Amino acid sequence: MTQTRASAAGERRAPGRGARRTDLAAFLRSRRERISPEDVGMPPGPRRRTPGLRREEVAQLAGVGVTWYTWLEQGRPINASPQVLDAVARTLRLDPAEREHLYALAGVTRRPVPVDPAEGLPDDVPVILDRLDPMPAAVVSERSDVIAWNSAYAAVIWCLPRVPPCERNTMWLSFTWPPCCNPIVNFDEQAHEAVAIFRYRYSRHMGDPGWKDLVQRLCAASPEFARLWATHDVAPPRPCDKVYRHPAVGEIALRSTGLDLTAAPGYRMIVYNPVGQRDADRIAHLLAHPREAAAALPDHRH
Repeated sequence: MTQTRASAAGERRAPGRGARRTDLAAFLRSRRERISPEDVGMPPGPRRRTPGLRREEVAQLAGVGVTWYTWLEQGRPINASPQVLDAVARTLRLDPAEREHLYALAGVTRRPVPVDPAEGLPDDVPVILDRLDPMPAAVVSERSDVIAWNSAYAAVIWCLPRVPPCERNTMWLSFTWPPCCNPIVNFDEQAHEAVAIFRYRYSRHMGDPGWKDLVQRLCAASPEFARLWATHDVAPPRPCDKVYRHPAVGEIALRSTGLDLTAAPGYRMIVYNPVGQRDADRIAHLLAHPREAAAALPDHRH
């Protein structure tokens, strides 16, 4: 079968792909036609029959081949890498929504750019966290850094506020906090899956210095993490049941659910729902008696 026939057959086997490429071609033409040569610092040149940049000008500015860009704009079934699409997006001056649209039409998965925690989360996120009390909830990055939390979360996962900000990471706390003081009761049975999910997210950030540094530190600090990391097992995220222990009230069983934050790409809100009434009552007791809860905590500081 020739390449052309094979491509056509592939289009037929994948419903919607042909329509998506047609939309991609129309979208690129519309974005190209709205930019004048003067907008990108090029001389206007002779009178143009159509508005905007020519295809060869877009290719030149984006640093891609003229034939490749022409085929892309014609909707031909060609491969497009995220790096090349980024160059085209910059040349066409696409805003964030248009960039995501371009990636979707090109059939390329693009990792969202996380917000910078130093710039703060959107104003409504802390409000939501507070209103979720007495259900423990926190905002966590893909790397498992805990960025914000409510009172119930701090009461149940009591070790979090007691460590430096650089150690406020659920993987770090789970694998390095001493067993005598670790608030997670059933982590041993969940450790394998936790590392497999962590690797699932890690694969989307290959080469990121922050991720590499965290993995190296975890491997050095925890032989168990190093052993599980070496298996190269991977698993998608899913809700799971966790059991925490607080010295003041005993065990608290919770089910965790992760919710992606559209207002803060790269972050998710983890909400912990008490499994039973006894668990809800114990959280309420911790919140109602903070001094008693604090007095019961061990003196150990990691």
